[in-house]
Amino acid sequence: MKKQLFGTTKEGREVFLYTLENKGGMKAEVIDYGAILVRLFVPDKNGKTDDVTLGYDRLEDYYENGSFFGGTIAPNANRIAGAAFIIDGTKYSLDVNDGPNNLHSHFVMGGHKQIWQAQEGDQSVKFTLKLKDGEMGFPGNKEISITYTLTENNELRLDYHGCTDKKTILNPTNHAYFNLAGHDGGTILNHVLWMKASHYTPVVQGAIPTGEIAPVAGTPLDFTKEKRIGDEIEADFEQLKLVSGYDHNFAVDDWDGELQLIASVMEPESGRKMKVYSDLPGLQFYAGNCIAKTIGKEGVVYKERDGLCLETDYFPNAINEEGFASPVYGPEKEYTSTTVYQFETV
Repeated sequence: MKKQLFGTTKEGREVFLYTLENKGGMKAEVIDYGAILVRLFVPDKNGKTDDVTLGYDRLEDYYENGSFFGGTIAPNANRIAGAAFIIDGTKYSLDVNDGPNNLHSHFVMGGHKQIWQAQEGDQSVKFTLKLKDGEMGFPGNKEISITYTLTENNELRLDYHGCTDKKTILNPTNHAYFNLAGHDGGTILNHVLWMKASHYTPVVQGAIPTGEIAPVAGTPLDFTKEKRIGDEIEADFEQLKLVSGYDHNFAVDDWDGELQLIASVMEPESGRKMKVYSDLPGLQFYAGNCIAKTIGKEGVVYKERDGLCLETDYFPNAINEEGFASPVYGPEKEYTSTTVYQFETV
């Protein structure tokens, strides 16, 4: 564990970067601003180590961060229709920031834009954020934490915990963009993806699910067998047109709340392969369709489809769909979940 100054906010608060390393050549760098994963160095099949996540070198660039590079989204990831929901007869209104809907809680006040309290461990760092009742429109005084651990099995483990004194939504995720050729590797269309998901949640305009859980069989969204991401991303298929490519939530097969392998992605040239483990019902696969041209780390210009996200979560708009697993937690029910990104070479 190594701690160093990353920058100072406009308000004069210091932001620190924490470095985790293992004996296998992996290194993860995270900051307490936004509990953001800034860099993730992973060896390739020849032993060459590259940073495989998109992001910025300077704190100031994370103030905007329109693509949410590496951020911890809290208290709720993904979309809520109409930017409103009802719990026990009370209606709660959120920030209208994505058409008529709410996306990722709040663009300015969300978890990815706040300074979290850090607690250092030997191979880990725990970030904790306290949110007041009504903050961003969500009920309940909440305490949310994410612990980053880098193991000797080349796993980046993310352990989440949340508690609240009032029924509310707890559905955090990490919004890392991966490019296994390196953050400067260009398009991710040559990456090969597999997901343990024979169903997905179709969407309408605005990327809000219809409430249906539909089979992927016979559609370009079928990744139940390994498939190159670019093979069908431009297919004449309405679901792809609605969100300019892949940006859908997939329903994990045989979900039972236990940690299990739910996806893998491999980049042929480097031989890097990332396995994704989760205990949550959903997996948002986003192919980076809307990454706006931006200057990232080392002066690299990122553009659309230069990174991909595999975000573990409850289904989008689950709070408003009775048929979806519920993201509601309260005083009697604490939130816990684990996501693991494990790396190997092939």
